[in-house]
Amino acid sequence: MQNKLMRFVLLAVLLGGIVLMVMYRDQLDAAALESWVKDAGAAGPIVFMLIYIVGTVLFFPGSVLTLAGGALFGPVLGTFYNLTGATLGAAISFVIARYLASDWVEQKTGGRMKQLKQGVEGEGWRFVAFVRLVPLFPFNLLNYALGLTRIRFSHYVIASYLCMLPGAVAYTYLGYVGREAMAGEEGVIQKSLLALALLAVVAFIPRWMGKLRSKPMLSIETLKEKLDKGEEVLVLDVRTAGDFVGEQGHIHGALNIPLEDLPARLDELADYTEKTIAIVCRTDKRSAKAAQILARNGFADVHVTKAGMTGWNEKGYPLA
Repeated sequence: MQNKLMRFVLLAVLLGGIVLMVMYRDQLDAAALESWVKDAGAAGPIVFMLIYIVGTVLFFPGSVLTLAGGALFGPVLGTFYNLTGATLGAAISFVIARYLASDWVEQKTGGRMKQLKQGVEGEGWRFVAFVRLVPLFPFNLLNYALGLTRIRFSHYVIASYLCMLPGAVAYTYLGYVGREAMAGEEGVIQKSLLALALLAVVAFIPRWMGKLRSKPMLSIETLKEKLDKGEEVLVLDVRTAGDFVGEQGHIHGALNIPLEDLPARLDELADYTEKTIAIVCRTDKRSAKAAQILARNGFADVHVTKAGMTGWNEKGYPLA
């Protein structure tokens, strides 16, 4: 009874803190942060990291704090303070979710919680690294959601710290360049170009990760063999609805989600995050685009079916 009461009180405090943070968010700006850090003197970096930790726990936008860290401390120390504060805040959020607020967190994360659990169970720390590099979920909510999985705390912290580094470097440097531009310092153009280059690298990471996670093509014969054996394979047909029922027909049991609709309908595939998905189309081009979308969104075993429905029909295999 006492433990339940303690959990209830702590959860109430957390919710109250989030509400207050939302209400007074506009007052926590770069000018206020700079004033608090300067007033703290030598303890300024510690004060900043404490603010970052509390902000992370209470769902304050991390981008605002990261930009401020770059402006206040420069690109090197700013990156260190930003990354340390963000990681410690993420660790506290993780612990809160695991031991105090699991029901509330699961309700907030909804159907995507199953995708996280399956991802962690299938890949462990590698999945944590992936979702840190590829922003599938809002950062603050992800910290809590991962606390509901079975990932080891040490693996979570190490993977988070290392894999949040590219984004921390880019946005810290952007904050630093902004401060330099406002102060009228020399070399701003060169620094701005470097900031844009860093942001471009961070923006390219999801595409690069998607290619790393892509799997070899499946031949028509291999797909037919898997289906005949009763293996758990989702045949995802990404043709239009008209083509799905058109002259080429479709494979029995296939799920039709047109390529254009796929990004908005990923939740329908949540049960297959770690299971085999064979993508078919008329040929390979649209299938490859669909495979990239799924890989970038955390699906771990996605294959393009070579030659698609054209190859299936040439083999004379049965249609639905």
